[in-house]
Amino acid sequence: MRRALGFGLFIAVAVVTLAFLTLPIVGIFVHTTPGKVLDQFSNPVVKDALVVTFKTSVIAQALILVFGTPTAYLLATRRFTGHSLAITLVELPLVLPPAVAGLGLLTALGHYGLLGSSLAAFGVTIPFTQTAVTVAVAYVASPLYIRQAIASFEATDPRLTAASRTLGAGPVRTFFRVVLPLARGGLIAGLALSFARGLGEFGATIMFAGSLQGVTQTLSLAIYYEFAQNFNASLAMSAVLVLISAVLLLTLRIALSWQRSPSTRSRSLFGLSSSA
Repeated sequence: MRRALGFGLFIAVAVVTLAFLTLPIVGIFVHTTPGKVLDQFSNPVVKDALVVTFKTSVIAQALILVFGTPTAYLLATRRFTGHSLAITLVELPLVLPPAVAGLGLLTALGHYGLLGSSLAAFGVTIPFTQTAVTVAVAYVASPLYIRQAIASFEATDPRLTAASRTLGAGPVRTFFRVVLPLARGGLIAGLALSFARGLGEFGATIMFAGSLQGVTQTLSLAIYYEFAQNFNASLAMSAVLVLISAVLLLTLRIALSWQRSPSTRSRSLFGLSSSA
């Protein structure tokens, strides 16, 4: 009897939790229609915002991949003085309020910031440009990829790396031919989560890049801009962003299912192994 009551309590708590997580999404689609959502693709504000969002997000993810992967591999395979501090610096943007992150970028790369005057001497201006959107997205989204990549590299079998080196492969060849294939499931998951975080970035972007239509106004900023003027359009754009995020996560799940090995271990969304 107690066991049944306990199990029923767990089910009730799980139902409440799932309802809490689902209700806001349902609310968006209840108050809009598929026709209104489709109509938004002909809205100049939405079209410009979509172009800016995907352009800056793709560039930001490419930068995160190029710079974040070797950084994660170094932090995963080497222990050195200041290692814990380095991990903390990687994780810090995750807990910073987005507005603070944007203000920090402005004080670092703005006209009168730490590096702003030096960049200006070379004719480089970052704040309130599309480059600023890319930088803001990369700053807030990169920790998700790097932290996941660290976990993925730590989970690879070091004996396979050692065997590769013993057979005469250099460190670079071993990394690309052995380590990356072993860690690719976790890296894909980290990159997808990072991309999803970048798509929804708001606070750091508006502080560092502003909201100029066709230049720095992303889809999230367009939703905020339309909120006071056209609530229905704001709802429809929100539905578009929800659908994009859902498609992204679904694609990720399918990609990871293809990556599964035939063993009794499978990789979850966050790259953690779990029993099948």
